[in-house]
Amino acid sequence: MSKKTILIIEDDISIAEIERDFLDINGFASFIATNGTDGLREAVSGKYDLILLDLMLPGLDGYEITRRIRDSIDIPILMVTAKTEEFDKIRGLGLGADDYISKPFSPTELVARVKANIAQYERLTGDPSVQSGEIGAGNVRINPKARRVYVEGNEIDLKNKEYELLLFLVSNPDTVFSKEVLYERIWGMDALGDIATVAVHINRLREKIESSPANPLQIQTVWGAGYRFKPLPERSQARA
Repeated sequence: MSKKTILIIEDDISIAEIERDFLDINGFASFIATNGTDGLREAVSGKYDLILLDLMLPGLDGYEITRRIRDSIDIPILMVTAKTEEFDKIRGLGLGADDYISKPFSPTELVARVKANIAQYERLTGDPSVQSGEIGAGNVRINPKARRVYVEGNEIDLKNKEYELLLFLVSNPDTVFSKEVLYERIWGMDALGDIATVAVHINRLREKIESSPANPLQIQTVWGAGYRFKPLPERSQARA
């Protein structure tokens, strides 16, 4: 089996080399790009299994790189950033990053997050049971083979983890899942990351499928327990 290859886009060469060394020790191959322009060029080549992406870069910043990558290819993106403000995380996730880890970080945790994101991506894109057939609940229809989502018959555009989260919820209607369970199921790890990521993606989904995101009818919050997907009949939102 060939090695998984990781693209590291990081302008601090000492951090990039730490990431590369720990990935190499754990059986990955890696390539380092030290500016945004070179990083984007490498990313869209399509030969990488995951991208480790710093946000503050010379040339193009991580936000712009994420946006451009998502316009052309589907690949796991793990943001690695010193920024700690919630807005920065929300912005990155909203543009299509799959997960984030803040500096300073444990190299062991970084490797675990890389493995989990790749495994989850492969499961959702390669599992025949996920890829075959159409899944629907109420006015939401999902074609896993084509990775296309329709609400009231209209196609909507979802980022990678938004899609995976909605697919999981729609496949399990009227079932309450805690943030911790959703994080483990969608991000593929237990208690390694920030479960606030789940709430960010839930809010993004509501903005895209609910007629009134501030008063959601489908992706419901069950206070003290988590979230559940409540199917609505076709055209019910249109009449609301």
